[in-house]
Amino acid sequence: MRKCKVFVGNSHPDLGKLVCDRLGIEPAPCTLKKFANGETSVQIGVSVRDEDVYVIESGSPHVNDHIMELLILVSALKGGSAKKITAVIPQFPYSKQCKMKKQRGAITARMLANLLIMAGADHVISMDLHASQMQGFFTKPVDNLYGGPSLAKWIRENVEDYENSVVVSKNPGGTKRVTALADTLKINFAMIHTDRRRSKDLYAQNKNLKQLRLRKQSMLRKNRPIIKPGEDGNDEENIILTNGIQTARIIKGHVVDDDEVEDDPFEVSGDIAVSDSGSNVDAGVDTEMELPQINDPYSIGADAYAALDSEDEEEEPIDTEKLITLVGNVNGRTAILLDDMVDRPSSFISAAEHCTKNCGANKVLVVATHGIFTGDCLEQLESSDSIDKIVVTNTYAISPEIIAKSKKLVVIDVSPIFAECIRRNHYGESISVLFDSLKAL
Repeated sequence: MRKCKVFVGNSHPDLGKLVCDRLGIEPAPCTLKKFANGETSVQIGVSVRDEDVYVIESGSPHVNDHIMELLILVSALKGGSAKKITAVIPQFPYSKQCKMKKQRGAITARMLANLLIMAGADHVISMDLHASQMQGFFTKPVDNLYGGPSLAKWIRENVEDYENSVVVSKNPGGTKRVTALADTLKINFAMIHTDRRRSKDLYAQNKNLKQLRLRKQSMLRKNRPIIKPGEDGNDEENIILTNGIQTARIIKGHVVDDDEVEDDPFEVSGDIAVSDSGSNVDAGVDTEMELPQINDPYSIGADAYAALDSEDEEEEPIDTEKLITLVGNVNGRTAILLDDMVDRPSSFISAAEHCTKNCGANKVLVVATHGIFTGDCLEQLESSDSIDKIVVTNTYAISPEIIAKSKKLVVIDVSPIFAECIRRNHYGESISVLFDSLKAL
């Protein structure tokens, strides 16, 4: 590849080396270091005048340092009279902050996009952005590659009887991503919804266990198949809905039985007596006591924007009770829990436990494009008996020691996709074939 240089940052040198090996070139020389006061220093070691330049820098545990490294490197290349600068960011940092979740919040992903363009980037290549609408943050062309074909290829080759598997979305926001993979594999899909509001209505207000079971049965009866008669008397009936719902409780991050009672923090001890006027009078508690205030973002008069989207849930108290619901059928099948990234374990563990313990799934695979594994996320996923495999790509750096030590983790190499995208961009060829399949690789 003439008139082309590829620079590799410190965030993911292994992926950069694989991409360069696939292209048949060596990474361009540059010096990336830090001063004693923590400032980042970049020195380009080769002429880039009138060259097509690519900078590979991904998300990492030291995300802020590597973002500054990327911006300074792009600016240095711009000052070196590079003809075109393309930022290759396999895992786009701050992608979860792509919308204002609360009032007076910042849309940090848009700010990062503006910084990249102002630094001098002419083109951006990424993979599986958290929201495809993030492409609108940039005023320059963006190629959002898909990890779905690589994941589908692994499922076909490694999952036994994958034709009877079910792709499951662990939240409503990921349904579009799940349906795309299900269409590629030509299999069914299902959806999980977790809601802490309904758990209060269905469980906390029904202390009688018999009444609770009757109410759950009533909910299931309402989801019997909807049968629409044909237009003529001889026409066959059309079954519109055949999948029911399965509900369960989540306490302290795990699925529990209906018989388990959560400690009620608002329950007042003491003997309650009823006065002649019909009002409650506590014989052992001062009637002037101040009742605890319930800070519920869903209550009347609360800020509607304070409610968090189930797709981008923040860390909540581990003892918060929720209601988890599966819409679909995974009984006797392999459930494939799909998301764009794995960064926190609680939602994956509760979804896997619900699929295996309550819905009859044979086994559960956690599949995602970006394996971020914040803190002890991977250890918790490994220790869960309900999860059989954890499948991610190498867009985010995972140390070889962790991969070798893990018994469930599988890392798929996506460097051929980025290498082919760089080659096609350099020669002015279309990259639309990379969105659909891996035949061009």
